[in-house]
Amino acid sequence: MNGVSGRMGYRQHLVRSILAIRDQGGIELSDGTKVTVKPLLVGRTEGKLAELAAKHGIEDYTTDLDAALADPRWEIYADFLVTKARATALRKAIAAGKTIYTEKPTAESVEEALELAQLAKAAGVKTGVVHDKLYLPGLQKLKRLIDSGFFGRILSVRGEFGYWVFEGDWQPAQRPSWNYRVEDGGGIIVDMFPHWNYILENLFGGVKTVYAQASTHIPTRWDEQNQPYTATAEDAAYGIFELENDVIAQINSSWTVRVNRDELVEFHVDGTHGSAVVGLFGAKIQHRNATPKPVWNPDLADSHDYDRDWAEVPTNEIFINGFRQQWEEFLESYVLGTEYEYDLLAGARGVALAEAGLESAREGRKVALPELNLG
Repeated sequence: MNGVSGRMGYRQHLVRSILAIRDQGGIELSDGTKVTVKPLLVGRTEGKLAELAAKHGIEDYTTDLDAALADPRWEIYADFLVTKARATALRKAIAAGKTIYTEKPTAESVEEALELAQLAKAAGVKTGVVHDKLYLPGLQKLKRLIDSGFFGRILSVRGEFGYWVFEGDWQPAQRPSWNYRVEDGGGIIVDMFPHWNYILENLFGGVKTVYAQASTHIPTRWDEQNQPYTATAEDAAYGIFELENDVIAQINSSWTVRVNRDELVEFHVDGTHGSAVVGLFGAKIQHRNATPKPVWNPDLADSHDYDRDWAEVPTNEIFINGFRQQWEEFLESYVLGTEYEYDLLAGARGVALAEAGLESAREGRKVALPELNLG
């Protein structure tokens, strides 16, 4: 596990996924066998690794990635590094023949992301890329609605994501400063468009074109040492995505918005037979038979309570942490040797959408997505 001292690597992948699986004694696979996990912590600072290892009862840690990759005891290489460092480490893992499970984006360019997927295929290396938001309870409820035919023909998707990230001067920022420097791999398009790609393609259809407007609304921020710096990366992006099946998606992504919605991310899906609004956990629906008939009249106040026209989707199953659920699925696929669809090629498609979004924002035009394949 490379990069576990970072926020996501530590909280979601180490503590809530791998250690949770270890502490419950492993997971039972569909064939009745059981598999457990033993982590090796890899990083640059031995003191930090030693502290984490002692805190969580982990025996193994190292600052020598090459030695870890050469050791046959460690079968899977998991990468949670910053984006700029990821591709180099993944190349090493592929050359070592390790199974790979990695955060996204998988590379800084679509060419490199596709090359990594091709290298893995040529080496016979199994790969997995984090698709965590597909496992959110709200989106799993949405998937159930889609599969049941609730929407009829889906027409459009509107997404709102984000919150106010403090500038860092009078209150500390709740995101790291590199997020706002393009030279360090920052920017909300690189961060969020890969998420939007796998959500859209797995729920509604592959993305064909994108039109994006990128903005740096806050030009100066303060870093972890309370020093001002120039924000060179965009902190908000407003995108329109043309999908297969003639579905149109609009998604706003912003670190400069104050939240006035039930959850930090919400998707509003409209179809011919019904609509839904889903977030991280909740899901509300309105069938066409329960749809009110509004009449526009700017001269009279509208007393109708539109919120009451929506019904909550019940939680009929127990949802575990999404990162852990995907880890368990990947581990089962690895042990049983089954196909795994969220691989490095899927990760490359996410990078392609981010790259197309940046190109669209830069040139002020709609950009078609390339068709990627492993050759």
